[in-house]
Amino acid sequence: MSKKVTEITSELVTPILDELNLELVEVEFKKEGPNWFLRIFIDSDTGVDLEDCGVVSEKLSEKLDELDPIQQAYFLEVSSPGAERPLKKEKDITKAIGKNVYVTTYEPVDEEKTFEGKLINFNGENLEIEVKIKTRKKVYTIPYAKVANARLAIIF
Repeated sequence: MSKKVTEITSELVTPILDELNLELVEVEFKKEGPNWFLRIFIDSDTGVDLEDCGVVSEKLSEKLDELDPIQQAYFLEVSSPGAERPLKKEKDITKAIGKNVYVTTYEPVDEEKTFEGKLINFNGENLEIEVKIKTRKKVYTIPYAKVANARLAIIF
């Protein structure tokens, strides 16, 4: 099998999601303990509910049974990415402007590698994050190429 399980699953689930006006956030295939899990994270501008997850799970399960691309036994899980959803693509980051984010970088930017604050701008090349440090605010400009991970953040 030349294609990875995640790639095959993405190709199979995308038309199902398009039909339902849902968006694919991420596909994971990983072993936890003795079991394998195929996890599909979906979302939409209005959020997703249990019914959406059930419909996608059912339709995807039929496709996977038809093609049988996965050798080992696994559990299929379809869910929302949750409140701290990962920001994987440029369009995810663009949608997050004005929201709180948590970003880590591959190498230091202004001697920092972790940033948590409000995403105030993203122009495709740089993210601008306003971070509150005690009583003052500082804006960091982070090159997109240096971003290791980014997700929405809940700041208390």
